[in-house]
Amino acid sequence: MLRRLIYIVATGLYSGYSPLAPGTAGSALGLLIFMLIPGFRNWILLSACIIFFLIGVWSATQVEKMENKKDASIIVIDEIVGMWIALLFIPVSMNWIWWMGAFVLFRIYDVIKPFPAGKSQELPSGWGVMVDDVWAGFYANVTLEIVYLFFG
Repeated sequence: MLRRLIYIVATGLYSGYSPLAPGTAGSALGLLIFMLIPGFRNWILLSACIIFFLIGVWSATQVEKMENKKDASIIVIDEIVGMWIALLFIPVSMNWIWWMGAFVLFRIYDVIKPFPAGKSQELPSGWGVMVDDVWAGFYANVTLEIVYLFFG
């Protein structure tokens, strides 16, 4: 039972088993949750980021051990949390077009891993899995906020 729960969490309700781009599927799930839960903004979203980050470190560590693979592609809790960070404290006036921009920016930063995101993958166990996506979410958020400042 615990093993199944670990996999449900780490794989983002099994979205990490997507045959094509599991990281993108996990990011899309993070965006979908953001869009579908009324009031999932600001301090509530920040709290969810912190809680799921810590749960993600633990569950990713467990899945790495069970799969005997570092940062197994099925682990997408990191993408969910990173996507939420990309959307954290954005202006309420930003609509779904901006949310999609956050999604694209997050995916770009998650793939290119600018410093220190790439370096953070060297952290042990689930920490390395989670922290690089925190950085990608942060970069996406800052980029989105700057673009909104000039064009919003």
